[in-house]
Amino acid sequence: MALTVAQLTGREDSHITYADNGVGLTAETWQAFTTLRKAGAEQGFDLRIASGFRSFARQLSIWNGKACGDRAVHDDLGDPVSIPDLPDVEKIHAILRYSALPGASRHHWGSDLDVYDAAAVPKDYHLQLVPGEVAATGIFGPLHAWLDAQIEEGSAAQFYRPYASDRGGVAVERWHLSYRPLAGECIPRLTPALVEAALANADIVLAEVLQEQLPDIFQRYIEE
Repeated sequence: MALTVAQLTGREDSHITYADNGVGLTAETWQAFTTLRKAGAEQGFDLRIASGFRSFARQLSIWNGKACGDRAVHDDLGDPVSIPDLPDVEKIHAILRYSALPGASRHHWGSDLDVYDAAAVPKDYHLQLVPGEVAATGIFGPLHAWLDAQIEEGSAAQFYRPYASDRGGVAVERWHLSYRPLAGECIPRLTPALVEAALANADIVLAEVLQEQLPDIFQRYIEE
């Protein structure tokens, strides 16, 4: 399906189907996830979605909260970053390491989701989505070892990991899966001009610096 510009940048959710306690994905992505979940269940995993579709407004709230120091920002070791103490350009890069720019999040598309294994944790477990959870020795290590094998064999219902390696931009996020048929259509259509237009009327913190840095941001954090 070809998303409209508003859908592509998270300002409209008419392409989204909500299920599983309000999680949103496109219908096609839901169908693929159901296939992957059934395969996982046969191996003893209870594959669940921690986050699916996120709107522009939601991503903007996350961004502003982090840029103002009201929401936690962590480094690659999971240690807190003191955002108020950083120069503005460094604030931007610290946030972008784990959080997308509003209008440029893959979660806008309905093709991307963050997953975990509900069978591996007690009901009161506080999910964090941090590297330690998905490491080989982590609580979700077995799930991700299985997912690695499925992806390598081409048996993951066309899901892949867009952040499987550190290329100097977004940190490795093993919990983040992307449905290739839809994401593959969206990637070349998301341009700096579209993102800039989406941000033009948004009350976003660090707006001037973001505008200046957008070409570098796009190359480091958005282009695949």
